Amino acid sequence: MDGKKYSVVIAGGGSTFTPGFVLDLIKSQDKFPMRQLKFYDNDAERQKKIGEAVKIIMKERAPQIKFSYTTDPKEAFTDVDFVMGSIRVGKYHMRSLDEKIPLKYGVNGQETTGPGGMAYGLRSIPAIIQIIDWMQEYSPNAWMINYSNTIAIVAEACRRLRPNAKIINICDMPIDDMDRMAAICGLDSWHDIDFNYYGLNHFGWWKEVRNKKTGEDLMPKLKEYVKDHGYWVGGDYDKDTEASWEATFKKVADDYKMDPETLPNNYMQYYYFPQYEVANADPKHTRTDEIREHRQKIVFGECERIVKAGTAKNNIWDISGLHSEYIVDIIHAIAYNTHEKFLANCENNGAISNMDPDSIVEVPALFGADGIQPMATGKAGRFQRGLMMEQQTCEKLVVDAYVEHSYQKMLQAFALNKTVPDASVAKKILDDMIPVNAPYWPELK
Repeated sequence: MDGKKYSVVIAGGGSTFTPGFVLDLIKSQDKFPMRQLKFYDNDAERQKKIGEAVKIIMKERAPQIKFSYTTDPKEAFTDVDFVMGSIRVGKYHMRSLDEKIPLKYGVNGQETTGPGGMAYGLRSIPAIIQIIDWMQEYSPNAWMINYSNTIAIVAEACRRLRPNAKIINICDMPIDDMDRMAAICGLDSWHDIDFNYYGLNHFGWWKEVRNKKTGEDLMPKLKEYVKDHGYWVGGDYDKDTEASWEATFKKVADDYKMDPETLPNNYMQYYYFPQYEVANADPKHTRTDEIREHRQKIVFGECERIVKAGTAKNNIWDISGLHSEYIVDIIHAIAYNTHEKFLANCENNGAISNMDPDSIVEVPALFGADGIQPMATGKAGRFQRGLMMEQQTCEKLVVDAYVEHSYQKMLQAFALNKTVPDASVAKKILDDMIPVNAPYWPELK
């Protein structure tokens, strides 16, 4: 430690994940000391609900850290070392439409996959580019750690439109899977695992999983378990896991059977079994409705309780979460140049030897003060490479559609996607999505 204290802004201060992230930042002052924490959001009312509760948390837990929240970009992005990107353009209203419009036509409706994921990605591009520009104008030496979806599309847009920006696009979903692998093998957490992983965001496979301390190959033990149970651990580990996620983790058993030489990211079910997903979905009650009924209600209810009580004692975020812990680990690695190994969504440049150099891939990388150094993962299998080429072409077409304002390119992206049965269905979904996305998308011609 060099004695420096850091300034952080969370872009997306009104996110339901923000309070948990703040608690983990506070708990990590020994490894990542801070002098200032700021929130930025364009929704003042939503951010205030979170911000007023966090103000009490900071006063009680970390009074030495200056805290503020604002809707003014200059105030937010001036004098910061790290920008944490946690935005949802269109909020849950648009996520609900991302899910329900495809289901209307018998296509899986999901936040980051299929037409819904592409719609979300197109909405996110201008917002992320704007945040990059504010960061570069007001704090040009800052790093942005972005975990705003749809990550693969956002990362492709950054590669083309802001190639020199100090932004690293990350996702914590593989960490959740690896934490489950650790539990299955009797280890404490994902920190006890070393791995070789490759793919795209929400679209990848583990080639190797080892005990980090002993070097033991854990793949045989994991394969034996996963073929019957997926990544479902059960017991105390899963006592708070929602029913929809239970089904997701158990479905990995079927995903695994598609290639028993590797272990799949749990999101592969949306591509391997899209009609299963449709058959088991309720077009009138999707994941967004579950979040509104569960996490959103709980988070805002807890914030209201803290403000009324004037204290944050015994709050629901005192137990650390994987999501926020992972991000703190990453910013620590960059701040102190530790070159620790995490996953990044980045330009391929040979990391996967048989994928195009300009592909956006999700691979292990060493994180340090100069950014990331992607690690070579070898060749993608023929089956995996075929799936990846199709999916990454969809993602590139979405960015083409943004840059060119092209209806044709967006239609091609939908029609090519593995979750969509044919081009006529793709057109119906797109035509329904255009008017509701008018405030966010470029005009597609």
